[in-house]
Amino acid sequence: GPKLQPTCPLVSTATKCGQCGPGYATPLEAMKGPREEIVYLPCIYRNTGTEAPDYLATVDVDPKSPQYCQVIHRLPMPNLKDELHHSGWNTCSSCFGDSSKSRTKLVLPSLISSRIYIVDVGSEPRAPKLHKAHAEAIPHPLQVVEPKDVHAKCDLGYLHTSHCLANGEVMISALGDPKGNSKGGFVLLDGETFEVKGSWERPGSAAPMGYDFWYQPRHNVMISTEWAAPNVIRDGFNPADVEAGLYGSHLHVWDWQRHEIIQTLPLKDGLIPLEIRFLHNPAAAQGFVGCALGSNIQRFYKNEGGTWSVEKVIQVPPKKVKGWMLPEMPGLITDILLSLDDRFLYFSNWLHGDLRQYDISDPQRPRLTGQLFIGGSIAKGGPVQVLEDQELQGQPEPLVVKGKRVAGGPQMIQLSLDGKRLYVTTSLYSAWDKQFYPELIREGSVMLQIDVDTVKGGLRLNPNFLVDFGKEPLGPALAHELRYPGGDCSSDIWI
Repeated sequence: GPKLQPTCPLVSTATKCGQCGPGYATPLEAMKGPREEIVYLPCIYRNTGTEAPDYLATVDVDPKSPQYCQVIHRLPMPNLKDELHHSGWNTCSSCFGDSSKSRTKLVLPSLISSRIYIVDVGSEPRAPKLHKAHAEAIPHPLQVVEPKDVHAKCDLGYLHTSHCLANGEVMISALGDPKGNSKGGFVLLDGETFEVKGSWERPGSAAPMGYDFWYQPRHNVMISTEWAAPNVIRDGFNPADVEAGLYGSHLHVWDWQRHEIIQTLPLKDGLIPLEIRFLHNPAAAQGFVGCALGSNIQRFYKNEGGTWSVEKVIQVPPKKVKGWMLPEMPGLITDILLSLDDRFLYFSNWLHGDLRQYDISDPQRPRLTGQLFIGGSIAKGGPVQVLEDQELQGQPEPLVVKGKRVAGGPQMIQLSLDGKRLYVTTSLYSAWDKQFYPELIREGSVMLQIDVDTVKGGLRLNPNFLVDFGKEPLGPALAHELRYPGGDCSSDIWI
């Protein structure tokens, strides 16, 4: 793609531009950013039997630190059973030109309760706290957006992805309406006061289902994905719901300026399109989406005439098994990531247990360059016997790191800015964890780190890195999505 020039003359290559606002001028500039030293991740207690609120954990990932690999801080939420899930920033590289903004607040929407917590990570990055509003600005001392606000102003609930917009607002996708029926709409928050402003989409033009989204203003486009109605997924996975057509299989293409759907793309074999990623280069008019149940990666792209199309570019074949809920086990692709230079695509097969790296220098023909097994449902010695496998010669060995046998499978992934370190956690969503990996509930999830060969491709587990959320003070917890204080390749969008 075209080489992007930094938009701000004050950028030096090694340091973050102090005068230009949050983030970095370009994705390639971001790759030169500092090494991550701490990671924030939500830890979930809903469905685990521990009656305690979900919390935000801060983990030290600096190898030079005496607290390396330890949870150094825990910020409990004021309520029970929120199901914290994903997080986003008050501002990001989309506001790079605005020196009045700084990335100091982490926005934590709740998947089940529909609450939104605003966390101050700017005052003390190693000890975040709930953001307190200025007393005159808002009657509540703690800045928590209550579900009734979201319900009343947007007729939405069950909140998922949060992205900051270039105009200073924060936008959060919803899976449903307040009653748990499917509805793919978007909640807008004021980026300063965090008050609910209303829905982003035009009245009456929500998508039939919601989940994730990514926008690309240079092409006047946003694309959103589909999971299922909150009422369908809330208490677990029922294969009959798939037969009944209750799971998503479409992408929705939105006009970014008009806030309405201009195209709906059906995905061939693409059941449950979850995480969506445009290429980071803001001039690019293509990207990838991971289809969980279809176990494939689909590439979407803009045609000459300005319409959008989608094609399958990677397929993970199912395995014939016995001792499992179905006779065929899908890979279940649950998270995908693109490196900031748009060279590598990473994804996790939560059920099969492997994490993969593909070279996408030619986005139409991804090439497998790295694969690593991390737990999963087909490990040797477990209840599942693989009868037929198109990819492997035998069942992989269970993974033991620093004496701990890893429960669950690779799920949320995050890449360092320079692309050389991949972090992974093993919990998907408490109700599905309980069903597919009951041992996760007993033993807690883990966070691992993988070293990446960015020259030839390749993945190698770091045997000295383990954060064991089975040993948390209040009992085993389910750690989910990973964020670094300075932004990362799944939270930053360049415009």
